[in-house]
Amino acid sequence: MIELYTWGTPNGRKAAIMLEEVGLPYNVHRIDIGKGDQFAPEYVALNPYSKIPAIVDPDGPDGEPLRLFESGAILIYLAEKTGKLLPTAARRKHLTLQWLMFQMGAVGPFFGQVHHFLRAAKVEVPYAIERYVKEKDRIYGVLERRLGEAPYLAGDEYTIADVATYPWVARHEWHKTDLSTVPNVKRWFDAIGVRPAVQRGMAVPG
Repeated sequence: MIELYTWGTPNGRKAAIMLEEVGLPYNVHRIDIGKGDQFAPEYVALNPYSKIPAIVDPDGPDGEPLRLFESGAILIYLAEKTGKLLPTAARRKHLTLQWLMFQMGAVGPFFGQVHHFLRAAKVEVPYAIERYVKEKDRIYGVLERRLGEAPYLAGDEYTIADVATYPWVARHEWHKTDLSTVPNVKRWFDAIGVRPAVQRGMAVPG
C-alpha cells in the first residue's frame, strides 16, 4: 500500500490520478498547505522541500521502502514500477519525458504565477500580471499546436505527460483562459476529463 501525502492542488492531483490510472492501492494523508502542515517536522522528514505531493512505497526497488517527492519523479517512478503510461520504445519514451518536462518547467510554474498574482497577491502588480499572463498564453499556443498534430501530448498514446498537464489546465478559469479559443486543447481536455481514474484522482484528498 503506497502512502500518498497530498493536497488538492494540480501537483497533488497528478500523483492521485496516476495511482488511480495504474491501479495501485494507496492511503491518503491530507497535508493542508493552508495550515502549514507541509512544515511539520514529520513531513519535512519525508520531503525536505516542504511541498506536496510525496509518496512512500514500502515495496520500493530491491524490496526496500522508497520515499519520493517532486511530482514528476513520482509519475516516472510509478510508470516504471507498473509498466504503464510511459512507453518503453526509446523514441516514444523520450517524447513523453520531453512533454513531462515541459509541464514541470513551463506549464506548472507559469500558470502558478498567474494564479498567485491574479488571486493571492495582496497588492496588484501590473508588471507581474502582464509578464506571466503573456507567457501563459504563449504556453497555451504551444499546447494548441502540439495537440493539433496528435491526440495526446506525446503522440497517439495517453501518457504521464497528459497526467501531469491535465490538472493545471483544469484550472483554466483561475488563469482566465477560455478553452474555446484553443479548440485542440479543449478536445484533449474533454477526452481526458471523462476518464474514470482521472475523475477519482481529481477528487483526492476529498
